[in-house]
Amino acid sequence: MTPDRIHPRQGTRAPDRPAPDLTVVICAYTVERWEDLSAAVASVHAQRRPPEELLLVVDHCPELLRLAQEHLAGLRILANRQRRGLSGARNTALAEARGALVAFLDDDAAADPDWTEHLIAGYRDPGVLGVGGLVRPWWRTGRPDWFPPEFDWVVGCSYRGLPVRAAPVRNLIGANMSFRRAEVLAAGGFRTDLGRVGRRPLGCEETDLCIRLAAQHPGAVLRYEPSAAVRHRVPAARTTFRYFAARCWAEGCSKAAVVRYDGAAAGLASERAYLRRTVPAALLRSLRRRRPATAGALCAGVALTATGYLTGAVRGRAARIAARRACASGPAASNPAASGSAASGPAAGAAPDLPGGTP
Repeated sequence: MTPDRIHPRQGTRAPDRPAPDLTVVICAYTVERWEDLSAAVASVHAQRRPPEELLLVVDHCPELLRLAQEHLAGLRILANRQRRGLSGARNTALAEARGALVAFLDDDAAADPDWTEHLIAGYRDPGVLGVGGLVRPWWRTGRPDWFPPEFDWVVGCSYRGLPVRAAPVRNLIGANMSFRRAEVLAAGGFRTDLGRVGRRPLGCEETDLCIRLAAQHPGAVLRYEPSAAVRHRVPAARTTFRYFAARCWAEGCSKAAVVRYDGAAAGLASERAYLRRTVPAALLRSLRRRRPATAGALCAGVALTATGYLTGAVRGRAARIAARRACASGPAASNPAASGSAASGPAAGAAPDLPGGTP
């Protein structure tokens, strides 16, 4: 779904009704971010409008599970019951959550005190399926001079070019997003063959889910609400050009997978707009201000992301060809019900704008 197709609901107001229950979910996978995780939990406990439930899902890390059970209070702690990775952890939370709304906060993010208030307010319109908010980068060693704000999606944050006021979008930012739980469950949850596993910098599982939600609910709204803000920690290791390059390339690979599952027409519409408007404006700005390093990073980021996309597309095509050949030469060749394209699955045939994923 493109943003202009969901504008008709913008500005409407439903009659006042009781606010739905909210479950906040934090997923974590390593003890190395214990201080960050503790700060994330504390930020949820400090909300002016506390959620009805707080869940911590530990992704296949027994040491972290033990540590959380011993030292954290005021929340339910679960072990990821699905495939290792962020998608499996989020699906575990969706299955266990008691709230009608489920909000996801990264384990290295801290929510503003009014975060839940602004998220819940976005659901006054029954046509809103999801609400996400601003993710401010918290540069622990300062933003590198060369790092363009238009590429803050590289570190999982809101980037220059996003709406500055509440507006419909196509996908939400993974570090700060919420959904109506029933609709996400009906859509099949997050794909476990997409997304981050440990330190592997892949993603776009949120993008894929948002695209599927939009396809299943034409006219529904995914709302970006900048006032529902969180602070996202950016450590020194993520301020190097090496990380920047690796993340851009990985994002391109992830985007190729999304296009493979959900189609190119909608899957790349926002990227085209980003390349037509946001990047050229940023490049011109950096040249006018005599910032050649920033201009170089912009060009490199686009080139690396495109290279990753092409690499992912070629690999995906090769895998599909190999799978078809294997089916043709094996027992499944005589059983039409057992054969099919590699794109089959809950997202196949469905139709990013925000990071969590990229633009």
